[in-house]
Amino acid sequence: MTKRRRLNFIFLRDPQETVSKLIWSAVAAWDTFIRNSHGVFKSPLSQLLQLFPRMEFEQAVRDHRAEYHARGFTSWGQFVAMLFCQLGRAHTLREICGGLASCEGKLKHLGVPDAPKKSTLAYANEHRPWGLYETVFQQLLGKCHAAVAGREQKKKFRFKNKLTSLDLSVIDLSLSLFNWAHFRRTKGAIKLHLLLDHDGYLPSFAVITTGKTSDIKVARKMRFDPGGVLIMDRGYIDYEWFVQLTQQAVYFVTRLKDKASFEVVQERPIPAKGNILKDQIIFFHSQAEPSEEYFFRLVEVWLEEKKESVVFRTNNLEFGATTIAAIYKDRWQVELFFKALKQNPKIKTFLGTSANAVKTQIWTALIAMLILRYLQLRSTFAWSLSNLIALLRHQLFVYRDLFTWRAIRRPASTGWS
Repeated sequence: MTKRRRLNFIFLRDPQETVSKLIWSAVAAWDTFIRNSHGVFKSPLSQLLQLFPRMEFEQAVRDHRAEYHARGFTSWGQFVAMLFCQLGRAHTLREICGGLASCEGKLKHLGVPDAPKKSTLAYANEHRPWGLYETVFQQLLGKCHAAVAGREQKKKFRFKNKLTSLDLSVIDLSLSLFNWAHFRRTKGAIKLHLLLDHDGYLPSFAVITTGKTSDIKVARKMRFDPGGVLIMDRGYIDYEWFVQLTQQAVYFVTRLKDKASFEVVQERPIPAKGNILKDQIIFFHSQAEPSEEYFFRLVEVWLEEKKESVVFRTNNLEFGATTIAAIYKDRWQVELFFKALKQNPKIKTFLGTSANAVKTQIWTALIAMLILRYLQLRSTFAWSLSNLIALLRHQLFVYRDLFTWRAIRRPASTGWS
């Protein structure tokens, strides 16, 4: 019997079972080919979503009860839509839903059956808890810290203390539309309080408040690692809080107020050459009971380019005076982060007017910034944030390998995690 006749005999003996086996073999072979193709048959958006394991995301959904009484539209679908809004620079609900609907055939690989309606997405942003996306942000932050730890980079400072910057950014809102965001008499606003980790320049902590909330009130509720160095501007000056930080073994570097009343206790030696004008141990008259915890250090530096002197205040008595000045100069990185946050993701205008919708959009913007920073950390090329998000915006649904296209080092495992 020939080979062709033997094959026909097999089909005739049990044709249904034979066809089923052949189909499943073809599916398994195709799945293996897709897995070995390293993302050629996946869009960049699909590859970026692999940073968020569905099991972790669904656990966060259950913890926040985000889908309580929800039917049809899932929290994952809302997350994909809001991430498309941030990375694709979609300005309205119509652009989000229309942009996803135009890629109807490519939504299956994102875990989304179809594009949401405008009213459905607006309702989800208004009612589903924004805390879900804060949890997702913290999950992604852990992956970014792992990427920073695995990357060899030259450090700016010799000390090994954790260096962080605390600052805020005011986002203006219309008080007639956002009547809950009170700031001034005829103006509404919200504040984004941010703690920037200088290891990789990653946002490690964020708080969103109304414009009337005091800066120092939010800072007092934060907890910092003992031995760390905290940089902040004059908006966070509070003498009692400085004493508490000193008692907690947290170092700080900030500017000194122009009309501060203090007394010099000790003159420290300064370098013969350089821009250091003063290095003193001081205490403030406003402190009720002078003690060791109430003594601080004053460092005055001359800025030749501005032809003026700048006075810094710190509780660190070990670092050199030039190191104190360099530490405060590195605070400019948090300003650059806020600038990039307002220029690249969608954070100046909002899709909804409720507090929940605004906070949801801000947290997804922070997640988008973490994604871009993660790509920068894994890239072998020095991509700027603006160029990276511009190129991603036009290629979100194009089937290409994100690793080779953006010169990104592929992780050891098959996934991103």
